[in-house]
Amino acid sequence: MKTALTIAGTDPSGGAGIQADLKTMTAHGVYAMSAVTALVAQNTTGVRRIVESSPDFLAEQLDCVFTDIFPDAVKTGMVASVPLIQIIAGKLEEYGAKNIVVDPVMVATSGDRLISQGAVDALKGRLFPLAAVITPNIPETELLSGRSIASAGDMEEAARSIYDACGCAVLCKGGHQLNDANDFLYAGGRGRWFRGRRIDNPNTHGTGCTLSSAIASNLALGRDLESAVERAKEYLSGALGAMLNLGQGSGPLDHTFALSGPFTR
Repeated sequence: MKTALTIAGTDPSGGAGIQADLKTMTAHGVYAMSAVTALVAQNTTGVRRIVESSPDFLAEQLDCVFTDIFPDAVKTGMVASVPLIQIIAGKLEEYGAKNIVVDPVMVATSGDRLISQGAVDALKGRLFPLAAVITPNIPETELLSGRSIASAGDMEEAARSIYDACGCAVLCKGGHQLNDANDFLYAGGRGRWFRGRRIDNPNTHGTGCTLSSAIASNLALGRDLESAVERAKEYLSGALGAMLNLGQGSGPLDHTFALSGPFTR
């Protein structure tokens, strides 16, 4: 059985973060493991508090995984500070980790900022160069590239600039009212659009976590990057299309339907 590791923060409501990652990896038939970067008090309506793991404790978690059950792929999510980013990058280099997917989680769907300003530079300088692909959304792509994005052409230029600066493939995710969920992948000097249709579903909390975990799962299963992205996008569309409604609160509903989307191995 193939294995995958998520390095991220928690979501007690189950829709994002490590909980969404574990559900998605399991749905793909991959043995899922986790290392916690932060305990996050959040739900579908917002983030209330973040308590980070200490760098030493995060390092011990990663040592425990890599010295026992070596992951075939690694996904990183919310990492809010420079010391934690340094630990993650150092351990990934130490153990020769492969198929690394970096979801540069900077702002929650609710609009809450989840990362310190100094951590942005650390991500770009230490973690991105190790990645097989990074998966920023439109606001994150703007922050990383220093460019304003108002069109498909802007997405292409921004993805290229990040690739040139950081040496990693970039999947710039659409949405955010820019287009119908069309994502642009720039890797190895060429770009490819992955077309999608916007699904009228308010349950979007955690979709970024789910997509990046699905990509990591497909890489763990031996698929190339373009195939991994294509199949991950199909999986996410299936999950959104299921229109599962589990929430009781007044906010947008959680992406707790990670297991409900159709998936064919």
